[in-house]
Amino acid sequence: MTADMVDTTEGGTAGGRGTAGGRSTPGARRPADDTAGRPAGRWAPGDHILWRYRDNADRRQFHIARPMTVVQDTPELLAVWMAPGTPCIKPVLDDGTPVYREPLATRYTRPRRTVRDQWFGTGVLKLARPGDPWSVWLFWEDDWQFKNWYVNLEEPRRRWTGGIDSEDHFLDLCVYPDRHWEWRDEDEFAQAQRDGLLNSAQAAEVRSAGRAAIAQISAWRGPFADGWEDWRPDPAWEVPGLPEDWDRAPDHLRS
Repeated sequence: MTADMVDTTEGGTAGGRGTAGGRSTPGARRPADDTAGRPAGRWAPGDHILWRYRDNADRRQFHIARPMTVVQDTPELLAVWMAPGTPCIKPVLDDGTPVYREPLATRYTRPRRTVRDQWFGTGVLKLARPGDPWSVWLFWEDDWQFKNWYVNLEEPRRRWTGGIDSEDHFLDLCVYPDRHWEWRDEDEFAQAQRDGLLNSAQAAEVRSAGRAAIAQISAWRGPFADGWEDWRPDPAWEVPGLPEDWDRAPDHLRS
């Protein structure tokens, strides 16, 4: 994925750089009790959860973790907000070099580690429908001028008490306000296959998932047609903190 537009899987900016801001809380807030007037197993607006990605080279480990604020959680759609200034976990090369600066030929084979950082981009709204092998991210400029949708191809998310877990599939799509779209990060997708992070069958499934997303874009269905670009976060929301146990094993897995 290119560093000039979106650096979604490496923990950098997405949709342009902005000014970090907001006030952090000491740790991520646990979901409220399910008896609080909503369906069991659903988070309430304002709850804080983690959105995590497993390491593609070692699926036992998490290499990206981002605290998010729940906007909506229904059987049809999970919508969450990542505010500017959100503390997060991202991968870097073992010597601390940002991943995107490493030449593509060795980007996925050089040793890595994770570091704590901060999201310096403008806020990101993430939309995910159960079972879809992608999530849709919305980006704005600093003045809330809508910039684009980003279709992040990924493993369907698994829910647990503290959030959701997935695995990035390298290949993505960018969708613009005039409804035209383009593939993104095809070079990284190809390199991941050369480095054995995806086999040919998995790569074919990812490409097929992208085509399914394109069909929805071409038909201009939700969430693209649902007006989310006009959504704004509650100004009373605080920036969630990153819990010390951000990489804990998921417990109480649920659909």
